[in-house]
Amino acid sequence: MARGLFVSIRYLLLVVLVFFLETCTVSSPAQVPVNDYVRRYLDVAEPVAIAVDVKGETKQFDGEDLSVGQNLFSENCQRCHVGGANLIDPTVSLSLERLAKATPPRDNLNGLIAFMRQPMTYDGTEESFSCREVEESWIPQEEIEKLAAFVIRAAQKGPGWGTEDLF
Repeated sequence: MARGLFVSIRYLLLVVLVFFLETCTVSSPAQVPVNDYVRRYLDVAEPVAIAVDVKGETKQFDGEDLSVGQNLFSENCQRCHVGGANLIDPTVSLSLERLAKATPPRDNLNGLIAFMRQPMTYDGTEESFSCREVEESWIPQEEIEKLAAFVIRAAQKGPGWGTEDLF
């Protein structure tokens, strides 16, 4: 009787382990397919270089990276920034021109991520309370880089992104 119970417990543990491993594998963020918007409108058939800083250093992002970034944007930013617009302050959109003219410039990964981590007014003189602070515990560094890369690539290539032409 005890041997039968021991076999049943081992079998149950094996089933739980297999289920757990399958669940973890299916939910892996590395399996995000490249979505149509990224492929078609952001022109990302091959990895693209996105500026890391104002000195010109770049980092490569592929379609999967930018698709993850777009998903993060849709989940966390789109309510106020539909199509790169700014519903809170329409004069400060996410167009490439407006990102570049911010102080400090936000048209590169470091500048945009610094803004997301600690939002400042467009002229950089004080904290901005109109945009949420994105802590590392909320969106880790690797993911926020993909989010920022998506915003920058959309500003470079997205038709109507951050412009009045969008509406």
